[in-house]
This record gives sequence, structure tokens and C-alpha cells, in this order.
Amino acid sequence: MVLNINANEMGSLLFHGNCTTCHFENKTVSAPSVVDFKERYMTAFAEKKEFVKYMSEWVEHPKKETSIMLDAIEKHELMPELGFDIETLKTISEYIYETDFTQKHSGHKD
Repeated sequence: MVLNINANEMGSLLFHGNCTTCHFENKTVSAPSVVDFKERYMTAFAEKKEFVKYMSEWVEHPKKETSIMLDAIEKHELMPELGFDIETLKTISEYIYETDFTQKHSGHKD
């Protein structure tokens, strides 16, 4: 069987299958909510290309020294390396950039 899905659908599948384990969409529990970290990233990197580049590269190899969310690291500890390849992380980052999580209610609910 061959799946015929577009990049946004793939990003959604990857995001909801992996990221929402720790990152609830609208609620901070064990890690910052997607709404919170997306807002911080959008402030620092408003252009999609820069947002996707920084987020995917940081998640590939999380380091306190390169984080824009030191307060979250102090509260929740540093995100572990997850072992995803950079292309997968770019797909997830593009999905996050393009999705309005303040209006979306799939995945974890508050």
C-alpha cells in the first residue's frame, strides 16, 4: 500500500505522533505548549525559512547555549536528542509554522 499524502498532512502525522507526547498544543505540562514555543520562535524568526532552519537544527541537537527559551529549560530541563533526521524535523517545523494551534483542537486537549 502506498500512502499519498501532502507535506502538510505528513507534518501533521509526524507532529501528532511524536511531539505531542511532551508538548501539548495549548497547555504547558512537562514541556512548553506549542502555542508558547511557537510564539517565541515567531518573534525571533518571523520568516518561515529562518523559523524552520533554526527550530529543526536546534531540535536535532538541543543545547542550552543556543536556546531562545532558557526559562523553559530551567523549568522543564533541556529537551533530549530524539534521533530524527533533519528532513523530518524540517517537515515538522514547517507544519508548526503553518498551523494556528490557538484555533486547532486535535491531539491533546486542555
